[in-house]
Amino acid sequence: MKPLTTRSCIPGAITRFLLVPALLVLSNCQAFARETSDPFGTDSLLPPRPALRMDGTVNDPCAAQPLDHALNLQEVVSLALCNNPQTHVAWANSLVQAAEVGVGKASYLPSAALNATANRNLSGTTTTGTGTDQRSVSLTLSYLLYDFGARSANLESARQLLAAASATQDSTVQAVFLAAVQAYYQAQATNAALDAAIESERAAKESFAAAEARYKAGSATPADKLQAQTAYSQATLNRITADGNLKNAQGTLANMIGLDANQNVTLTPANTTAIPNDFEGDINALIEKARQRRPDLQAAAAQVKAAEASADATRAAGRPVISLTASSNRYNNSGIDSHNSLVGINLNVPIFSGYAPTYRVRAAEAQVDVRNAQLEQLRLQVALDVWTAYQHLTTATQSLRSSADLLNSAEQSERVALGRYKAGVGSILDVLNAQSALAGARQQRIQSTFDWNISRATLAQAMGNLDAGLLQTLSDAGSQKPGVDPSQISQP
Repeated sequence: MKPLTTRSCIPGAITRFLLVPALLVLSNCQAFARETSDPFGTDSLLPPRPALRMDGTVNDPCAAQPLDHALNLQEVVSLALCNNPQTHVAWANSLVQAAEVGVGKASYLPSAALNATANRNLSGTTTTGTGTDQRSVSLTLSYLLYDFGARSANLESARQLLAAASATQDSTVQAVFLAAVQAYYQAQATNAALDAAIESERAAKESFAAAEARYKAGSATPADKLQAQTAYSQATLNRITADGNLKNAQGTLANMIGLDANQNVTLTPANTTAIPNDFEGDINALIEKARQRRPDLQAAAAQVKAAEASADATRAAGRPVISLTASSNRYNNSGIDSHNSLVGINLNVPIFSGYAPTYRVRAAEAQVDVRNAQLEQLRLQVALDVWTAYQHLTTATQSLRSSADLLNSAEQSERVALGRYKAGVGSILDVLNAQSALAGARQQRIQSTFDWNISRATLAQAMGNLDAGLLQTLSDAGSQKPGVDPSQISQP
Protein backbone atom coordinates (compact mmCIF):
# COMPACT_ATOMS: atom_id res chain seq x y z
CA MET A 1 0.00 0.00 0.00
CA LYS A 2 1.31 3.47 -0.89
CA PRO A 3 1.80 5.98 1.91
CA LEU A 4 -0.97 8.52 2.32
CA THR A 5 0.45 11.93 1.41
CA THR A 6 -2.65 14.16 1.20
CA ARG A 7 -5.44 14.88 3.60
CA SER A 8 -8.05 14.38 0.90
CA CYS A 9 -7.50 10.65 0.74
CA ILE A 10 -7.69 10.06 4.49
CA PRO A 11 -11.50 9.68 4.71
CA GLY A 12 -11.56 7.23 1.82
CA ALA A 13 -8.76 5.16 3.29
CA ILE A 14 -10.39 5.06 6.68
CA THR A 15 -13.65 3.98 5.10
CA ARG A 16 -12.03 1.22 3.09
CA PHE A 17 -9.71 -0.04 5.79
CA LEU A 18 -11.70 0.36 9.02
CA LEU A 19 -15.26 1.50 8.82
CA VAL A 20 -16.58 -0.78 6.11
CA PRO A 21 -15.60 -4.06 7.84
CA ALA A 22 -16.71 -2.73 11.22
CA LEU A 23 -20.07 -1.59 9.93
CA LEU A 24 -20.60 -4.92 8.19
CA VAL A 25 -19.89 -6.78 11.42
CA LEU A 26 -22.16 -4.51 13.46
CA SER A 27 -24.99 -4.69 10.94
CA ASN A 28 -24.77 -8.48 10.93
CA CYS A 29 -24.89 -8.54 14.73
CA GLN A 30 -27.92 -6.23 14.78
CA ALA A 31 -29.72 -8.38 12.22
CA PHE A 32 -28.96 -11.44 14.32
CA ALA A 33 -30.34 -9.73 17.44
CA ARG A 34 -33.53 -8.77 15.65
CA GLU A 35 -34.13 -12.24 14.25
CA THR A 36 -33.44 -14.03 17.54
CA SER A 37 -34.62 -11.61 20.18
CA ASP A 38 -34.99 -14.44 22.70
CA PRO A 39 -32.12 -16.85 21.91
CA PHE A 40 -32.37 -18.59 25.30
CA GLY A 41 -36.14 -19.05 25.10
CA THR A 42 -36.83 -17.19 28.33
CA ASP A 43 -40.40 -16.50 27.22
CA SER A 44 -41.19 -20.15 27.91
CA LEU A 45 -40.33 -19.53 31.59
CA LEU A 46 -42.99 -16.84 31.95
CA PRO A 47 -46.28 -17.52 33.72
CA PRO A 48 -49.49 -17.10 31.71
CA ARG A 49 -50.65 -13.54 31.20
CA PRO A 50 -53.29 -12.46 33.72
CA ALA A 51 -56.64 -13.51 32.27
CA LEU A 52 -59.68 -15.53 33.21
CA ARG A 53 -60.16 -18.69 31.16
CA MET A 54 -63.55 -20.15 31.87
CA ASP A 55 -63.62 -22.94 29.28
CA GLY A 56 -59.98 -23.94 28.91
CA THR A 57 -59.80 -22.88 25.25
CA VAL A 58 -56.79 -21.27 23.66
CA ASN A 59 -58.76 -18.26 22.48
CA ASP A 60 -57.53 -14.91 23.69
CA PRO A 61 -59.62 -14.18 26.80
CA CYS A 62 -58.51 -10.54 26.66
CA ALA A 63 -59.85 -9.88 23.18
CA ALA A 64 -62.08 -6.84 22.95
CA GLN A 65 -65.38 -7.60 24.64
CA PRO A 66 -68.55 -5.67 23.80
CA LEU A 67 -70.16 -3.82 26.68
CA ASP A 68 -73.58 -3.48 25.09
CA HIS A 69 -75.17 -6.01 27.44
CA ALA A 70 -75.54 -6.67 31.15
CA LEU A 71 -72.33 -8.15 32.56
CA ASN A 72 -72.28 -11.20 34.80
CA LEU A 73 -69.70 -11.90 37.50
CA GLN A 74 -67.42 -13.89 35.19
CA GLU A 75 -67.29 -11.08 32.65
CA VAL A 76 -66.57 -8.46 35.30
CA VAL A 77 -63.63 -10.46 36.70
CA SER A 78 -62.31 -11.22 33.21
CA LEU A 79 -62.36 -7.54 32.25
CA ALA A 80 -60.65 -6.58 35.51
CA LEU A 81 -57.83 -9.10 35.05
CA CYS A 82 -57.27 -8.04 31.45
CA ASN A 83 -57.51 -4.27 31.87
CA ASN A 84 -56.45 -3.44 35.41
CA PRO A 85 -52.98 -1.74 35.48
CA GLN A 86 -51.94 -3.79 38.52
CA THR A 87 -51.94 -6.99 36.48
CA HIS A 88 -50.01 -5.23 33.70
CA VAL A 89 -47.32 -4.18 36.19
CA ALA A 90 -47.04 -7.73 37.56
CA TRP A 91 -46.70 -9.14 34.04
CA ALA A 92 -44.04 -6.56 33.12
CA ASN A 93 -42.06 -7.44 36.27
CA SER A 94 -42.12 -11.08 35.19
CA LEU A 95 -40.76 -10.04 31.78
CA VAL A 96 -37.94 -8.15 33.50
CA GLN A 97 -36.94 -11.14 35.60
CA ALA A 98 -37.15 -13.50 32.62
CA ALA A 99 -34.72 -11.21 30.79
CA GLU A 100 -32.39 -11.35 33.82
CA VAL A 101 -32.35 -15.14 33.47
CA GLY A 102 -31.17 -14.60 29.90
CA VAL A 103 -28.43 -12.31 31.19
CA GLY A 104 -27.33 -15.04 33.59
CA LYS A 105 -27.21 -17.65 30.81
CA ALA A 106 -25.24 -15.29 28.59
CA SER A 107 -22.30 -15.49 31.00
CA TYR A 108 -21.76 -19.10 29.88
CA LEU A 109 -21.01 -17.97 26.32
CA PRO A 110 -17.74 -16.44 25.05
CA SER A 111 -17.60 -12.71 24.43
CA ALA A 112 -16.11 -10.91 21.42
CA ALA A 113 -15.11 -7.28 20.97
CA LEU A 114 -13.96 -5.38 17.89
CA ASN A 115 -11.86 -2.25 18.28
CA ALA A 116 -10.89 0.04 15.39
CA THR A 117 -8.90 3.30 15.55
CA ALA A 118 -7.53 5.78 13.01
CA ASN A 119 -5.48 8.94 13.59
CA ARG A 120 -3.03 11.28 11.86
CA ASN A 121 0.00 12.65 13.64
CA LEU A 122 1.23 16.08 12.49
CA SER A 123 4.65 17.58 13.23
CA GLY A 124 6.63 20.67 12.12
CA THR A 125 5.28 24.07 11.04
CA THR A 126 1.98 24.69 9.36
CA THR A 127 3.70 25.12 5.95
CA THR A 128 6.36 22.44 6.01
CA GLY A 129 4.90 19.98 8.49
CA THR A 130 4.65 16.29 7.69
CA GLY A 131 2.21 13.74 9.01
CA THR A 132 1.87 10.02 9.50
CA ASP A 133 -1.30 7.99 9.35
CA GLN A 134 -1.92 5.22 11.88
CA ARG A 135 -4.77 2.71 11.77
CA SER A 136 -5.42 -0.42 13.79
CA VAL A 137 -8.06 -3.13 14.04
CA SER A 138 -8.22 -5.69 16.82
CA LEU A 139 -10.59 -8.55 17.58
CA THR A 140 -10.59 -10.01 21.09
CA LEU A 141 -12.31 -13.19 22.26
CA SER A 142 -12.73 -14.17 25.90
CA TYR A 143 -14.27 -17.22 27.56
CA LEU A 144 -14.67 -17.75 31.29
CA LEU A 145 -13.46 -21.21 32.27
CA TYR A 146 -13.89 -21.24 36.05
CA ASP A 147 -14.93 -18.72 38.70
CA PHE A 148 -15.71 -20.85 41.79
CA GLY A 149 -19.45 -20.83 41.06
CA ALA A 150 -20.11 -17.09 40.75
CA ARG A 151 -21.94 -17.20 37.44
CA SER A 152 -23.95 -20.30 38.37
CA ALA A 153 -24.99 -18.58 41.60
CA ASN A 154 -26.01 -15.45 39.68
CA LEU A 155 -28.06 -17.56 37.28
CA GLU A 156 -29.73 -19.37 40.15
CA SER A 157 -30.53 -16.04 41.81
CA ALA A 158 -32.12 -14.81 38.57
CA ARG A 159 -34.18 -17.99 38.28
CA GLN A 160 -35.43 -17.69 41.85
CA LEU A 161 -36.28 -14.03 41.35
CA LEU A 162 -38.27 -15.04 38.27
CA ALA A 163 -40.11 -17.62 40.37
CA ALA A 164 -40.79 -14.93 42.95
CA ALA A 165 -42.06 -12.55 40.25
CA SER A 166 -44.32 -15.27 38.86
CA ALA A 167 -45.74 -16.00 42.30
CA THR A 168 -46.15 -12.28 42.93
CA GLN A 169 -48.08 -12.05 39.69
CA ASP A 170 -50.38 -14.83 40.91
CA SER A 171 -50.86 -12.97 44.17
CA THR A 172 -51.66 -9.75 42.30
CA VAL A 173 -54.14 -11.59 40.09
CA GLN A 174 -55.91 -12.94 43.16
CA ALA A 175 -56.00 -9.48 44.75
CA VAL A 176 -57.51 -7.95 41.61
CA PHE A 177 -59.85 -10.95 41.34
CA LEU A 178 -61.14 -10.34 44.86
CA ALA A 179 -61.42 -6.58 44.30
CA ALA A 180 -63.49 -7.22 41.16
CA VAL A 181 -65.79 -9.58 43.07
CA GLN A 182 -66.17 -6.97 45.80
CA ALA A 183 -66.92 -4.22 43.29
CA TYR A 184 -69.49 -6.43 41.55
CA TYR A 185 -71.35 -7.33 44.74
CA GLN A 186 -71.05 -3.79 46.08
CA ALA A 187 -72.82 -2.56 42.97
CA GLN A 188 -75.42 -5.30 43.38
CA ALA A 189 -75.89 -4.43 47.07
CA THR A 190 -76.28 -0.71 46.46
CA ASN A 191 -78.74 -1.43 43.65
CA ALA A 192 -80.76 -3.64 46.01
CA ALA A 193 -80.53 -0.95 48.69
CA LEU A 194 -81.96 1.57 46.23
CA ASP A 195 -84.84 -0.78 45.43
CA ALA A 196 -85.46 -1.23 49.15
CA ALA A 197 -85.36 2.53 49.70
CA ILE A 198 -87.85 3.05 46.88
CA GLU A 199 -90.15 0.45 48.41
CA SER A 200 -89.82 2.08 51.85
CA GLU A 201 -90.62 5.46 50.31
CA ARG A 202 -93.71 3.98 48.65
CA ALA A 203 -94.88 2.46 51.94
CA ALA A 204 -94.25 5.74 53.79
CA LYS A 205 -96.22 7.61 51.15
CA GLU A 206 -99.08 5.15 51.56
CA SER A 207 -99.03 5.65 55.34
CA PHE A 208 -99.01 9.40 54.91
CA ALA A 209 -101.98 9.17 52.57
CA ALA A 210 -103.86 7.01 55.09
CA ALA A 211 -103.08 9.42 57.94
CA GLU A 212 -104.16 12.38 55.85
CA ALA A 213 -107.41 10.63 54.91
CA ARG A 214 -108.20 9.82 58.54
CA TYR A 215 -107.31 13.39 59.54
CA LYS A 216 -109.74 14.77 56.98
CA ALA A 217 -112.34 12.32 58.19
CA GLY A 218 -111.80 13.55 61.75
CA SER A 219 -110.65 10.21 63.12
CA ALA A 220 -106.95 11.15 63.45
CA THR A 221 -105.10 13.98 65.11
CA PRO A 222 -102.81 16.49 63.33
CA ALA A 223 -99.91 14.78 65.09
CA ASP A 224 -100.61 11.56 63.19
CA LYS A 225 -100.49 13.40 59.88
CA LEU A 226 -97.28 15.25 60.77
CA GLN A 227 -95.56 12.10 61.99
CA ALA A 228 -96.48 10.25 58.80
CA GLN A 229 -95.32 13.17 56.68
CA THR A 230 -92.01 13.29 58.54
CA ALA A 231 -91.48 9.58 57.97
CA TYR A 232 -92.29 10.04 54.27
CA SER A 233 -89.75 12.88 53.94
CA GLN A 234 -87.10 10.79 55.70
CA ALA A 235 -87.78 7.87 53.35
CA THR A 236 -87.34 10.22 50.39
CA LEU A 237 -83.97 11.37 51.73
CA ASN A 238 -82.91 7.75 52.23
CA ARG A 239 -83.85 7.00 48.64
CA ILE A 240 -81.77 9.94 47.38
CA THR A 241 -78.79 8.78 49.44
CA ALA A 242 -79.16 5.22 48.15
CA ASP A 243 -79.21 6.50 44.58
CA GLY A 244 -75.95 8.40 45.17
CA ASN A 245 -74.33 5.32 46.72
CA LEU A 246 -75.31 3.29 43.67
CA LYS A 247 -73.69 5.77 41.29
CA ASN A 248 -70.48 5.69 43.35
CA ALA A 249 -70.45 1.90 43.32
CA GLN A 250 -71.00 1.85 39.56
CA GLY A 251 -68.09 4.26 39.09
CA THR A 252 -65.86 2.04 41.22
CA LEU A 253 -66.87 -0.99 39.19
CA ALA A 254 -66.18 0.78 35.89
CA ASN A 255 -62.76 1.83 37.16
CA MET A 256 -62.00 -1.74 38.24
CA ILE A 257 -62.62 -3.14 34.76
CA GLY A 258 -60.50 -0.49 33.05
CA LEU A 259 -63.17 2.04 32.10
CA ASP A 260 -63.68 5.66 33.00
CA ALA A 261 -65.85 6.08 36.09
CA ASN A 262 -68.50 7.98 34.13
CA GLN A 263 -69.17 5.05 31.78
CA ASN A 264 -72.35 3.16 32.54
CA VAL A 265 -72.01 -0.54 33.35
CA THR A 266 -75.09 -2.71 33.71
CA LEU A 267 -75.06 -6.00 35.57
CA THR A 268 -77.16 -9.12 35.43
CA PRO A 269 -79.37 -9.65 38.51
CA ALA A 270 -77.71 -11.54 41.35
CA ASN A 271 -79.30 -14.38 43.29
CA THR A 272 -80.22 -13.00 46.71
CA THR A 273 -82.90 -15.47 47.73
CA ALA A 274 -80.92 -18.64 48.40
CA ILE A 275 -80.22 -19.53 52.02
CA PRO A 276 -76.97 -21.50 52.56
CA ASN A 277 -76.67 -24.38 54.97
CA ASP A 278 -74.09 -24.35 57.72
CA PHE A 279 -70.73 -25.97 57.09
CA GLU A 280 -67.87 -27.30 59.14
CA GLY A 281 -64.15 -27.54 58.49
CA ASP A 282 -60.87 -28.33 60.24
CA ILE A 283 -59.23 -24.94 60.62
CA ASN A 284 -55.79 -26.52 61.16
CA ALA A 285 -56.07 -28.35 57.85
CA LEU A 286 -57.18 -25.15 56.14
CA ILE A 287 -54.14 -23.28 57.41
CA GLU A 288 -51.76 -25.99 56.20
CA LYS A 289 -53.41 -26.05 52.78
CA ALA A 290 -53.15 -22.27 52.59
CA ARG A 291 -49.43 -22.41 53.36
CA GLN A 292 -49.00 -24.78 50.44
CA ARG A 293 -51.06 -22.73 47.98
CA ARG A 294 -50.60 -19.06 48.82
CA PRO A 295 -48.65 -17.43 45.97
CA ASP A 296 -47.28 -14.64 48.18
CA LEU A 297 -45.80 -17.27 50.49
CA GLN A 298 -44.27 -19.02 47.47
CA ALA A 299 -42.83 -15.70 46.34
CA ALA A 300 -41.27 -15.15 49.77
CA ALA A 301 -39.73 -18.64 49.71
CA ALA A 302 -38.26 -17.93 46.27
CA GLN A 303 -36.86 -14.65 47.59
CA VAL A 304 -35.05 -16.60 50.32
CA LYS A 305 -33.49 -18.92 47.74
CA ALA A 306 -32.52 -15.95 45.57
CA ALA A 307 -30.85 -14.26 48.55
CA GLU A 308 -28.92 -17.47 49.32
CA ALA A 309 -27.74 -17.71 45.71
CA SER A 310 -26.78 -14.04 45.76
CA ALA A 311 -24.72 -14.67 48.91
CA ASP A 312 -22.93 -17.55 47.14
CA ALA A 313 -22.18 -15.27 44.19
CA THR A 314 -20.83 -12.60 46.53
CA ARG A 315 -18.48 -15.10 48.18
CA ALA A 316 -17.26 -16.34 44.81
CA ALA A 317 -16.64 -12.78 43.58
CA GLY A 318 -13.58 -12.54 45.83
CA ARG A 319 -12.01 -15.74 44.50
CA PRO A 320 -9.73 -16.36 41.49
CA VAL A 321 -11.11 -16.37 37.95
CA ILE A 322 -9.66 -18.41 35.08
CA SER A 323 -10.42 -17.31 31.52
CA LEU A 324 -9.39 -18.29 28.00
CA THR A 325 -8.43 -15.29 25.84
CA ALA A 326 -7.61 -14.91 22.16
CA SER A 327 -6.93 -11.80 20.12
CA SER A 328 -5.87 -10.74 16.65
CA ASN A 329 -4.48 -7.28 15.87
CA ARG A 330 -3.70 -5.51 12.59
CA TYR A 331 -1.74 -2.26 12.60
CA ASN A 332 -0.87 0.10 9.74
CA ASN A 333 1.63 2.95 10.17
CA SER A 334 2.22 5.09 7.07
CA GLY A 335 1.46 2.24 4.77
CA ILE A 336 3.47 -0.39 6.65
CA ASP A 337 1.25 -3.27 7.80
CA SER A 338 1.87 -5.48 10.81
CA HIS A 339 -0.28 -7.95 12.67
CA ASN A 340 -0.11 -10.41 15.54
CA SER A 341 -2.31 -12.99 17.24
CA LEU A 342 -2.27 -14.64 20.63
CA VAL A 343 -4.07 -17.33 22.61
CA GLY A 344 -3.64 -17.80 26.32
CA ILE A 345 -5.02 -18.59 29.76
CA ASN A 346 -5.67 -15.66 32.06
CA LEU A 347 -5.65 -16.12 35.85
CA ASN A 348 -6.97 -13.27 37.96
CA VAL A 349 -6.36 -13.62 41.71
CA PRO A 350 -7.76 -10.88 43.98
CA ILE A 351 -5.35 -10.19 46.81
CA PHE A 352 -6.62 -7.22 48.77
CA SER A 353 -9.52 -4.83 48.17
CA GLY A 354 -9.70 -2.95 51.44
CA TYR A 355 -12.01 -5.51 53.15
CA ALA A 356 -14.84 -4.54 50.80
CA PRO A 357 -15.49 -8.19 49.76
CA THR A 358 -15.72 -9.19 53.42
CA TYR A 359 -18.45 -6.68 54.12
CA ARG A 360 -20.28 -7.51 50.91
CA VAL A 361 -20.47 -11.11 52.10
CA ARG A 362 -21.70 -9.98 55.52
CA ALA A 363 -24.38 -7.84 53.87
CA ALA A 364 -25.48 -10.72 51.62
CA GLU A 365 -25.72 -13.12 54.56
CA ALA A 366 -27.71 -10.55 56.54
CA GLN A 367 -30.05 -10.21 53.57
CA VAL A 368 -30.69 -13.96 53.76
CA ASP A 369 -31.68 -13.53 57.42
CA VAL A 370 -34.02 -10.68 56.43
CA ARG A 371 -35.73 -12.82 53.80
CA ASN A 372 -36.10 -15.73 56.21
CA ALA A 373 -37.67 -13.46 58.83
CA GLN A 374 -40.07 -12.06 56.24
CA LEU A 375 -40.99 -15.59 55.21
CA GLU A 376 -41.76 -16.56 58.80
CA GLN A 377 -43.79 -13.39 59.32
CA LEU A 378 -45.82 -14.19 56.22
CA ARG A 379 -46.40 -17.78 57.38
CA LEU A 380 -47.95 -16.40 60.55
CA GLN A 381 -49.98 -13.88 58.55
CA VAL A 382 -51.36 -16.66 56.36
CA ALA A 383 -52.65 -18.46 59.45
CA LEU A 384 -54.28 -15.26 60.69
CA ASP A 385 -55.82 -14.55 57.28
CA VAL A 386 -57.38 -18.00 57.08
CA TRP A 387 -58.62 -17.89 60.67
CA THR A 388 -60.17 -14.43 60.23
CA ALA A 389 -61.76 -15.25 56.87
CA TYR A 390 -63.15 -18.52 58.20
CA GLN A 391 -64.76 -16.83 61.20
CA HIS A 392 -66.18 -14.07 59.00
CA LEU A 393 -67.71 -16.64 56.67
CA THR A 394 -69.19 -18.56 59.60
CA THR A 395 -70.72 -15.37 60.99
CA ALA A 396 -71.94 -14.23 57.57
CA THR A 397 -73.63 -17.58 56.95
CA GLN A 398 -75.49 -17.45 60.25
CA SER A 399 -76.40 -13.78 59.70
CA LEU A 400 -77.75 -14.52 56.24
CA ARG A 401 -80.03 -17.23 57.58
CA SER A 402 -81.24 -15.04 60.44
CA SER A 403 -81.82 -12.03 58.21
CA ALA A 404 -84.24 -14.06 56.10
CA ASP A 405 -86.36 -14.81 59.17
CA LEU A 406 -86.11 -11.18 60.30
CA LEU A 407 -87.26 -9.89 56.91
CA ASN A 408 -90.19 -12.30 56.78
CA SER A 409 -91.50 -11.33 60.23
CA ALA A 410 -90.96 -7.59 59.56
CA GLU A 411 -92.99 -7.77 56.35
CA GLN A 412 -95.88 -9.47 58.16
CA SER A 413 -95.72 -6.98 61.03
CA GLU A 414 -95.83 -4.01 58.63
CA ARG A 415 -98.82 -5.40 56.76
CA VAL A 416 -100.74 -6.02 60.00
CA ALA A 417 -99.95 -2.59 61.46
CA LEU A 418 -100.95 -0.73 58.29
CA GLY A 419 -104.15 -2.79 57.95
CA ARG A 420 -105.14 -2.07 61.55
CA TYR A 421 -104.51 1.64 61.09
CA LYS A 422 -106.57 1.82 57.92
CA ALA A 423 -109.35 -0.03 59.77
CA GLY A 424 -109.22 2.65 62.50
CA VAL A 425 -108.08 0.37 65.34
CA GLY A 426 -104.34 1.04 65.33
CA SER A 427 -102.07 4.04 65.90
CA ILE A 428 -99.79 5.74 63.41
CA LEU A 429 -96.83 5.06 65.71
CA ASP A 430 -97.38 1.32 65.32
CA VAL A 431 -97.33 1.73 61.53
CA LEU A 432 -94.24 3.91 61.50
CA ASN A 433 -92.37 1.62 63.87
CA ALA A 434 -93.27 -1.41 61.77
CA GLN A 435 -92.19 0.32 58.56
CA SER A 436 -88.93 1.43 60.16
CA ALA A 437 -88.28 -2.14 61.33
CA LEU A 438 -89.04 -3.43 57.83
CA ALA A 439 -86.65 -0.96 56.22
CA GLY A 440 -83.95 -2.03 58.67
CA ALA A 441 -84.64 -5.70 57.98
CA ARG A 442 -84.31 -5.11 54.24
CA GLN A 443 -80.97 -3.38 54.71
CA GLN A 444 -79.71 -6.15 56.99
CA ARG A 445 -80.75 -8.75 54.43
CA ILE A 446 -78.90 -6.89 51.68
CA GLN A 447 -75.79 -6.42 53.84
CA SER A 448 -75.84 -10.06 54.96
CA THR A 449 -76.02 -11.24 51.35
CA PHE A 450 -73.13 -8.98 50.39
CA ASP A 451 -71.05 -10.07 53.41
CA TRP A 452 -71.68 -13.74 52.68
CA ASN A 453 -70.57 -13.58 49.05
CA ILE A 454 -67.51 -11.48 49.86
CA SER A 455 -66.60 -13.72 52.81
CA ARG A 456 -66.59 -16.76 50.55
CA ALA A 457 -64.29 -15.02 48.09
CA THR A 458 -62.06 -13.72 50.90
CA LEU A 459 -61.63 -17.20 52.37
CA ALA A 460 -60.78 -18.55 48.92
CA GLN A 461 -58.13 -15.85 48.52
CA ALA A 462 -56.76 -16.53 52.01
CA MET A 463 -56.48 -20.17 50.94
CA GLY A 464 -54.69 -19.19 47.72
CA ASN A 465 -57.52 -20.87 45.82
CA LEU A 466 -59.35 -17.96 44.24
CA ASP A 467 -60.05 -19.06 40.68
CA ALA A 468 -62.70 -19.33 38.00
CA GLY A 469 -64.41 -22.19 39.83
CA LEU A 470 -65.41 -19.82 42.63
CA LEU A 471 -67.40 -17.70 40.21
CA GLN A 472 -69.65 -20.63 39.41
CA THR A 473 -70.30 -21.38 43.07
CA LEU A 474 -70.97 -17.71 43.75
CA SER A 475 -73.50 -17.72 40.93
CA ASP A 476 -75.12 -20.81 42.46
CA ALA A 477 -75.58 -19.21 45.88
CA GLY A 478 -76.74 -21.47 48.63
CA SER A 479 -75.33 -24.66 47.18
CA GLN A 480 -73.26 -25.46 50.27
CA LYS A 481 -74.28 -28.54 52.23
CA PRO A 482 -73.68 -29.44 55.87
CA GLY A 483 -70.20 -30.74 56.49
CA VAL A 484 -68.67 -29.24 53.32
CA ASP A 485 -65.04 -28.23 53.67
CA PRO A 486 -64.86 -24.46 53.10
CA SER A 487 -61.50 -24.92 51.38
CA GLN A 488 -63.43 -26.33 48.46
CA ILE A 489 -65.69 -23.35 47.96
CA SER A 490 -63.75 -22.26 44.91
CA GLN A 491 -64.12 -25.56 43.14
CA PRO A 492 -66.81 -25.94 40.47
